[in-house]
Amino acid sequence: MRIHNTLTGEKEEFRPIKEGEVRIYVCGPTVYDHSHIGHAKTFVFYDSLVRYLKFKGYDVKYVRNITDVDDKMIKKAKEEGITIQELAEKYIDSFTEDMKSLNCILPDVQPRATAHIPEMIEVIQALIDKGYAYVSNGDVYFSVRKFPEYGKLSKQRIEDLEAGARVEPGEKKRDPLDFALWKSSKEGEPSWPSPWGRGRPGWHIECSVMSMKYLGEQIDIHGGATDLIFPHHENEIAQSEAYTGKAPFCRYWVHTGHLRVREEKMSKSLGNVITVKDLLKRGYDPEALRLYLLSAHYRSQMNFSEDGLRSTQETLNRIRETLLKLRSASPSKEDDEELIGEILRIKEKFFEALDDDFNTPRALSEFHEFVKLVNRELPRIGERTKEEMEKFFSVFSKIFGVLEKEYEPSVSDLLDSLIKIRSKLREKKLYEISDWIRERLRQMGIELEDKNGETLVRDLGREKVLREILDELKDKLKRIGEEEILFSSFFD
Repeated sequence: MRIHNTLTGEKEEFRPIKEGEVRIYVCGPTVYDHSHIGHAKTFVFYDSLVRYLKFKGYDVKYVRNITDVDDKMIKKAKEEGITIQELAEKYIDSFTEDMKSLNCILPDVQPRATAHIPEMIEVIQALIDKGYAYVSNGDVYFSVRKFPEYGKLSKQRIEDLEAGARVEPGEKKRDPLDFALWKSSKEGEPSWPSPWGRGRPGWHIECSVMSMKYLGEQIDIHGGATDLIFPHHENEIAQSEAYTGKAPFCRYWVHTGHLRVREEKMSKSLGNVITVKDLLKRGYDPEALRLYLLSAHYRSQMNFSEDGLRSTQETLNRIRETLLKLRSASPSKEDDEELIGEILRIKEKFFEALDDDFNTPRALSEFHEFVKLVNRELPRIGERTKEEMEKFFSVFSKIFGVLEKEYEPSVSDLLDSLIKIRSKLREKKLYEISDWIRERLRQMGIELEDKNGETLVRDLGREKVLREILDELKDKLKRIGEEEILFSSFFD
C-alpha cells in the first residue's frame, strides 16, 4: 500500500512503526455549529481509510479529538446566551448524530480538550524547562526560532514567514513567529489554574497532548483537511518533537482537499454553507451522500452539486437492486471458471486502486464494471460463482460503508414495477390480472392510459395502497406459477 505523505510530497510505501499496528490521529471538530458537507468529506474519508486498514489485517487504534474550548465557541455561546459547556454538548450531540447517519464508525477514543488541561500544563512546563517556550505576562509562547526544522511540513522557510508575521494587539510575544501554548484569562471566558496564572490552552498544544496520551510519542498517520497544514500541523510537529526529542512525531501526514459549492468556498457571507442535516432533511439518502463524497479522490478539491448527488443516489439504488437480485438467485448452471477468473481480476484491480493512495474513484470504476458483469451473467451462474460475487459485494460494503441497510423501493419505483408487470401480463394475454392491476390503481386515483405502445400515468397516488396491491399480486401470481414476472419487473 502506498500513501501520499504531505511531509515529503510523495507517495510512499506504507510501513507502520510497529508491524501489524497502526496508530492514527485525526483532528476532529471545533463544536460551535452543525457539521457541513466539507466536514463530512474529511471524516467519511478517514472512516473508510480506517475500515480499509482493518480489512487489510492491521490492528488499528483510531483517535479523533473534539475541541470544546476556542475563541469561536466563546463568541457563539455569547450569541446564543448559553454557557460554553452547554454549547459544546449541543454541537457534540449534533456531530455525533451526523457521523452516525453517515455510518462512520466511532473512533477508539474521542477525547475532549477540556478533559486534558493538567496534561497540557505538564507538557507546556517541560517546553519552558527545555528552553523552547517562555512566559510573558501570564501567556506562554513557543519560540519558533529555537526549532530549526520549523516549516518542513508546509515547505516554508523562516525567512519567508517573517515577511507576513505580525504581533496582534494584546499579544505579548517576543517574536511575531511565536505561537501561543497558554493564553491568560480574560473576563467572561473559561479558564483553569496554572503555574502562570488562570488561563486556557492554545489550540495547537491540545492535539499534541491528546495524541501522545492515547497513541504514544510517535504515531503512524496524522490527518485533517489541507487548511490545517499551516499553522496547526506545523506547530504540532515543532512542539511535539521539541518535547520528546524524537522525530518524526508522525510518519505519514495525510490531508484531504476542500469541498466547494458552485466553485466557491463555503462561507456564511456567501450563503452557500450546506450542512449534513440540510441534505438529509431534504430526503437524500445518507449512504448516497457517503458514496458521493468518496467518488472524488480524497486529496482533490471537490465541487459539490446536487445533480451529482442525485446521480449517485440512482447508481446506489442500481447497485442495491443488483445485490437483491443476486441474493434471490438460484444457481442453475455449472460454474464457469473463466467467469470466476474475470470476477477475481476485477476484484484485484479494485484493491490495486485502493492500495494506490486510496484511489476511490478508480476503485469505484472497477466495482461498477463488476456490477455490470453480475447483471449480464446472473442467469448463468453456478454456486461458487454466486459465492464469489457475494464476497465482492461484502468487501465493497465493509470498506465503503454502504449497502448496510435494507433497500426499500420508493413509491415511484413500486408504481413503475406494477406498470412493467401489467405490460408483461398483457403480452402473455393474461388480461384478467392486468385489468385487476389497472382497476386497483384506479381505486386509489391513479389512471393508466395505454397509448401508442406506452402506458401514461396520471397522479402517483399513495405508497400504502401500492404495497397492498403488490402483496395481493404476489399471491395471485404464485397461484398460476408466474412469480418470475413480479421479480424480474423490479430489476429490468
